[in-house]
Amino acid sequence: MKLLTLNTHAWHEENQLEKIGQLADFINEQQFDVIAMQEVNQLAAEEIVSPSELGRYYEADPETVIRQNNYAYVLLQQLEYDYYWTWIPVHSASRKTLDEGLAILSKTPLTAHMHGHVSQLLDYDNSKTRKILAVETEHSGQPVWLVNGHFGWWNDELEPFRQQWDEAEKLLEPYQKQLMFFLGDFNNVAEIRGEGYDYMMKQIWQDTYTAAAVKDAGHTVVKSIAGWEGNAHNLRIDYIYANRPVQVQSSQVALNGENGAVVSDHFGVMAVVDI
Repeated sequence: MKLLTLNTHAWHEENQLEKIGQLADFINEQQFDVIAMQEVNQLAAEEIVSPSELGRYYEADPETVIRQNNYAYVLLQQLEYDYYWTWIPVHSASRKTLDEGLAILSKTPLTAHMHGHVSQLLDYDNSKTRKILAVETEHSGQPVWLVNGHFGWWNDELEPFRQQWDEAEKLLEPYQKQLMFFLGDFNNVAEIRGEGYDYMMKQIWQDTYTAAAVKDAGHTVVKSIAGWEGNAHNLRIDYIYANRPVQVQSSQVALNGENGAVVSDHFGVMAVVDI
């Protein structure tokens, strides 16, 4: 099973359409089974896509509206494989001009879903409002849950990571009997002891990076970006977790200029897992 996670920084990038094309080329080359994307944005004033044009869209939230420039929708038009997909909005961005959300693409059909707030904040107009999105699919004859999340920071005064992670664990607990992969931007640095990464690792999760037979340095943020202003270090903050031990063939940084073009302020993570 081949998985990719990427914080897309959608519609904040220069040459955005060119970068969507480069991401599509990379996906077409790699043929991922699962793709989880964060900061998947759409202009709140753009025209709505009619249901007949949504392809293999799975409705995880009946109130969700897909607009013509939804990043995931635009990307899907350039993919060779007709992915099953879903997207939910999480909060507004860029002075309420964008809907920012989470998207999951899967080669296999989506059969069930769950989503919910992990932040105490429920205000759609507050950028610190956070959700997770989970969908069920099947791979190699067994059910698999795919979870996508974009979390806050460990020391955030308003929305600290620890309480968000605890809420995510509560939401996911009913589904833990099945194999689960949790992909996303966790905004907690693997190399910092006693903070978010260690807190997550005290739970049931296996980091596919540390479990991988073949891996690289793993860093996905290497400069100052939004949320990490002034950063001068290489950070590993984007992860693919499994809720039980799995055989991981490889874990690689993707879309970093060496393994695919740079298309976002984050690099992606790709993993190949035997299940």
